[in-house]
Amino acid sequence: MLKRLQMGLRAFMLLASKVWSCFCYMFKKQYRALAQYQSVKYEMYPLSPVSRHRLSLVKRKMLVLDLDETLIHSHHDAMLRPTVKPGTPPDFVLKVTIDKHPVRFFVHKRPHVDYFLDIEKGKTCDILKDAIDRYMKVLRNTYLIVEKYSRKLSRHGSDADNFDDNFKGTLQELQINLSAPCETYPHLDMDEKYSLDVAKVSILNSDSIWGVLRGLESFVQLFYMADGYQNVFINATQIQDFPKYTHRGLLVDTSRHYITVPTLLKTLDAMEMNKMNVLHWHIVDDQSFPYKSDMFPQLSDAAYDPTMVYTAVDITQIVSYARHKGIRVLPEFDVPGHTSSWGVAYPNILTKCYSLGRELGLGPMDPTKNVTYKLIGDLFREVQERFPDKYFHVGGDEVELDCWISNSEIRDFMKDHNMTDASELRSYFMANVIPLLGDRSKPIVWQEVFDEGVSLPSGTIVQVWKNTEAREMQKILNGGYKVIYSSSWYLHNMNSGGDWAKFYGVDPREIVKGSVPEDKEVDVLGGEACMWNEVVDDTNIISRVWPRASAVAEALWSGHKYETMPYLRHWYQFREDSAHVVSSRLEEHACRMNRRGIEAQPPNGPGFCVTGN
Repeated sequence: MLKRLQMGLRAFMLLASKVWSCFCYMFKKQYRALAQYQSVKYEMYPLSPVSRHRLSLVKRKMLVLDLDETLIHSHHDAMLRPTVKPGTPPDFVLKVTIDKHPVRFFVHKRPHVDYFLDIEKGKTCDILKDAIDRYMKVLRNTYLIVEKYSRKLSRHGSDADNFDDNFKGTLQELQINLSAPCETYPHLDMDEKYSLDVAKVSILNSDSIWGVLRGLESFVQLFYMADGYQNVFINATQIQDFPKYTHRGLLVDTSRHYITVPTLLKTLDAMEMNKMNVLHWHIVDDQSFPYKSDMFPQLSDAAYDPTMVYTAVDITQIVSYARHKGIRVLPEFDVPGHTSSWGVAYPNILTKCYSLGRELGLGPMDPTKNVTYKLIGDLFREVQERFPDKYFHVGGDEVELDCWISNSEIRDFMKDHNMTDASELRSYFMANVIPLLGDRSKPIVWQEVFDEGVSLPSGTIVQVWKNTEAREMQKILNGGYKVIYSSSWYLHNMNSGGDWAKFYGVDPREIVKGSVPEDKEVDVLGGEACMWNEVVDDTNIISRVWPRASAVAEALWSGHKYETMPYLRHWYQFREDSAHVVSSRLEEHACRMNRRGIEAQPPNGPGFCVTGN
């Protein structure tokens, strides 16, 4: 009897336990659904990120969604925070399953940031939309640096100072007014002028997408950290801005050392910060041929390694990336000199050099063979398909004329064509190469091509690089051609980290001022800083170029008025005793570049930079 009673009691307890478990499950499920499906909205400030401490207190599995990069916040927690209250429906709902249970995340845009950069009037395009996203990330990163630094200071008992009497209020938005349709590619004559009015509601106006890009860069650089790096401010101001020179370039040599695509993209990031608008890509040279041709695939046998090449896909990526930053990509294939790498696959297009009857090896391209021009023409047409710019640099510098003279077949050719000097042969070569560009591109050449008296087509640009620049530029301008200046801006010649001063004081038009008619001065289109890569590779090119090239960039954008700038004696001499006038700004700019992931070296010596790391 007792045994039967115990069995009955056990059965009853088991049934009661199951009923209770079922009741608890249904109650919890219903409560969780009611709690999770509440919608919320934010007050002035969004929710702060989930802290590590809070995560450490959670004893169950948790899914963390980081939605910060999309400028939104989500909420699904039943425990409402002081900054959150029930309100309007969310912008959208994200449904996920956690531990086999459906969960809905209610996602709300952060207040104001969805229209902080706003296309108020006029046109838009992919370049503008991409720029807005890009610069929003720059501004957000500035605030993240302040947040990280403030946390570090709080551990040391430091507090931010109060705002002073100059505080005007919070900047609410920047309206972007683009009054003309977007152009597809940047070009030599693009309009980069803009106006910027910084106030609570700031306004950026421009007639071109390129001006908008320059204005956005100026806008984000106006933000600065204050109160011990615990607050971010911007000064109310009005700006009317435009560049003095249309060609503001950086030459990068990828033959002497291969530079990876990510590093070239970072170089474009740095150029954008410095308002440079031309990447002169000296892509091949004697040392290697990293250009991967579909028409002549054997040419890249002269690359350092089969992986160290630039494919059509790579070039498309670089050109597109540059386009979105308002930067032209100018290809250079230097001929007839600096072409040893071409001979790895096609030795027949190079000249055999001799000394005292002995063959020494291969020299410049052989100007007497039709096969030379056939290969060049076909390759140039392929390159033109990959690079949309309207200019093409064909080189023409530092040709070993003695090699040509040493070759008996070439001497016979010269005799048959009534040539008495090797320079005439170089003129013959360039006169045959330049027409190979056709109507697709206008030529750019190094100054030796002009010096040898080659008949150049109208619109040709001559790049001056030798130290006789004043006399050289005068002759080129009076000859009816346009000039790009580089003589004083060779970045591989490095004395110290502070040698930017020798670059800063140069204004190309001032070099010829008074020696050519005023209407000829404008034919000095600008200039380029040149980074030849004998001792530079992926590990140091960014820090070697920047911020030294920033000095060149400012000279080309703003120009110099020597009569109102006492720290400049002349176009070629920057007064070292007055370098502090510029050095403090360059110091700040180098730090700004580091905050944006560009490893600019210290420009002036001892100092510091708060990056938030």
